[in-house]
Amino acid sequence: MSDPKKINPWLKTALELGPVALFFLAFMRLRDKTVTLAGTEYSGFVVATLIFIPVLVATTLALWRLTGRLSAMQIATLVLVVLFGGLSVWLNDPKFFKMKPTIIYLLFAGTLGLSLMLRRNWLGLVMAEALPMSETGWRILTGRMAALFLGLAVANEFVWRMMSETAWVNFKTFGLPLLMVVFFVLNSKLFERHALPRDSE
Repeated sequence: MSDPKKINPWLKTALELGPVALFFLAFMRLRDKTVTLAGTEYSGFVVATLIFIPVLVATTLALWRLTGRLSAMQIATLVLVVLFGGLSVWLNDPKFFKMKPTIIYLLFAGTLGLSLMLRRNWLGLVMAEALPMSETGWRILTGRMAALFLGLAVANEFVWRMMSETAWVNFKTFGLPLLMVVFFVLNSKLFERHALPRDSE
């Protein structure tokens, strides 16, 4: 498999985070409004979702075009956003889009759990280039990440079912990424303990 093409890191970050930022801004502007489209009234949340879907499709295709590769997470996210976001718009019901992170995190938790059961290092296949570690390190990290994704799925279900739409959007936009950053910071000792030496190049 050929290596991904190098692109400007700022452009890559903008393409990856831009759709989420746009969804957040659209929701904050429209959250207290009702928008009528083709004779049907939609909440601000559904309209923000309607804006988000084609933007995410466009930016994902742009990343694929520029780098020549998409990660499994990017593909899964795109498919589930189109599916569940499309259901929310079509049925005019925000709950389907709010369930999307739960499905994604359960999918990842199940995949990582299965890799442990089969004694396969699927996580290492995805991340080894950026984070070279021993087999033991990958096994520990795989278990921890499976538990993390399971916890995030439970947290998402709690927030969208028990709290306001604004609280869920804030949690989705800021809370979930922050939890991921904290997770990797807390595992820094694991990375150091099981790190493999890098090539001098």
